[in-house]
Amino acid sequence: MQNISILGTSSDSGKSTITLIIVKILQNLGYKVAPFKAQNMSNNSQVCDDGSEIGIAQYYQATVLNISTSYHLNPILLKPQRDKTSQVVINGKAQFTKSAKEYFNEIESFKPIVKEAYEYLDKNYDIVVNEGAGSPVELNLMNRDLSNIYIANEFNTKIIIVADIERGGVFASIYGTYNLLPQKLKDNVIGVIINKFRGDITLFDEGIKIIEQNFKIPVIGIIPYIPLNIGFEDSLSIINFTQNKNSKIRVGVIKFPRISNFTDIDPLMIDSEIRVDFIETNQNLNSYDLIILAGSKNTIDDLRWLKSVGLFEQIKKLKIKIFGICGGYQMMFKKLIDIDGIESKKGDFENGFNFIDDEIEFYNKKFLKRAEYKVFNQKVKGYEIHCGISKKYPLEFKKVNISGTFLHGIFDNDNFRTEFFKSIDNKYIGFNYIEYRDNSIDNFVEKVYQSLNFNKILNN
Repeated sequence: MQNISILGTSSDSGKSTITLIIVKILQNLGYKVAPFKAQNMSNNSQVCDDGSEIGIAQYYQATVLNISTSYHLNPILLKPQRDKTSQVVINGKAQFTKSAKEYFNEIESFKPIVKEAYEYLDKNYDIVVNEGAGSPVELNLMNRDLSNIYIANEFNTKIIIVADIERGGVFASIYGTYNLLPQKLKDNVIGVIINKFRGDITLFDEGIKIIEQNFKIPVIGIIPYIPLNIGFEDSLSIINFTQNKNSKIRVGVIKFPRISNFTDIDPLMIDSEIRVDFIETNQNLNSYDLIILAGSKNTIDDLRWLKSVGLFEQIKKLKIKIFGICGGYQMMFKKLIDIDGIESKKGDFENGFNFIDDEIEFYNKKFLKRAEYKVFNQKVKGYEIHCGISKKYPLEFKKVNISGTFLHGIFDNDNFRTEFFKSIDNKYIGFNYIEYRDNSIDNFVEKVYQSLNFNKILNN
């Protein structure tokens, strides 16, 4: 069977979710399959089995398939750092920081890296499902497009177009995307999937006829809107989460402008006993039982943002529990120092909350590790991705209502999460996160499968 490219009509059209669905269905049908994304832009990343760093979506797709994870799944990762620059992670290791213009000027040098990773997967798996990025028909960028045009053209993949009907203009987006593709790629399009449909799908029967008869594009399926509060790739996706409003514990997560690895909050967002709110303004925080300072790709700038909006002084005076993760943990120290300009400007520094009597220093070498740890007197699994280092408290800190850790994924651990939230409300019960996650995905995939004519994928 030929490899597949999933190309969207826009960003956040659902490419990552559709890729997850298709790779899982193909695996269920007996194929050995791997997800792939040539170039990803996201501050949500994970540490792989080989110690490399890749985007959260590809890691999550591979986890669902229970296959080994490595940089081959996502050889280039761009992590937006400041307003006009991104950290460039190549083959799982941070290499340098570049502006968009500098990066695009060197795009030809990245093609062999992408090709080598793709060919490795192509050799070791029956099918590689390539996830595109944004739109494949940004006409001024098509010759520099690694994730969409380059892979689809270089490896002659079959193509599925994904359109988000919630955005409006679904006919124009499908027609325009298809007809702006190069002829070779138009010939490889096997159909379109229309995503996030709300209401009675039969009302779109006429729409299917228009797309198939007038546009000459087969419709593979219309997917109803089904929330899946797991594995969000970027901050735009947060707005799509839904949860039970009847809860025992209210949690406020500070949504920094450069928030990263907020998938740490996934287990809380699907927990019926917990209500999660993302906080962006200086609202009253006293109604919450817990405030979480999440990860940040530019900790000093986000710390300054806290001060500029007034949240810093309010958080500093809170008597409720405050929990910091990675970047949020670093903000808890008395001072953050970035002499070499790793995340901010050279020689930059900023005073933190001074909850912890030590300083954070940023170093050129990013610390990457996935392991089993002992933190807060419990054995947990998790991972570290950080350049900031504390010599006195290299992994964790806890005192009265203040606690924090460099460890991502800590709330995935049922033992830690249950004990922690019982300390807030002793009526908290808890649940098995991994079991819930896996069952949710299986049910989600099955529901979507019923909405697809999968033979149109298999027989093309």
